[in-house]
Amino acid sequence: MKRSLLLLIPLLCLAFKHPHYLSVTDLKFNEKQKKIEGYVKIFTHDFESALKKEFKRPIDLLNPADTSATRKILEQYLLTHLTIQTAEKKIPYHVIGFENEQESIYMYVESNPCVKPKTVDIKSTLLYESFREQTNIVHFEVNAVKKSSKVTNPATQIHFDF
Repeated sequence: MKRSLLLLIPLLCLAFKHPHYLSVTDLKFNEKQKKIEGYVKIFTHDFESALKKEFKRPIDLLNPADTSATRKILEQYLLTHLTIQTAEKKIPYHVIGFENEQESIYMYVESNPCVKPKTVDIKSTLLYESFREQTNIVHFEVNAVKKSSKVTNPATQIHFDF
């Protein structure tokens, strides 16, 4: 009995290993403000690895030395790896804040005012430069209609019709 328990423990440890590389983007068109807003959630350790690779220096997301400078780095990364388009027009957005929650970083984003979208095209390459197995899930809501899709590296394009 003890022997089988000793063999089972390493297998359980492997089962709880972080086997998937995942991000979640959750966006919504705010009818009152005429803006797209929401968040991008990425595992902290994976994100720090990607940022280190992209910016050629370590970035501590758990204890940032300068919150404003870190927000700018996060915004620069997101603008490079996550684009939002409606009716052939790229929608500019910015990071309005970020926070660490358990093992993930939430980056809150907001667009400039825009027209309510009938179609939305998302291009997501978040963490693709670091993880071949990366999957990016995207949720988008317009008029209380929420649609979801995902892309797995190397695919990048998601299209929603509302």
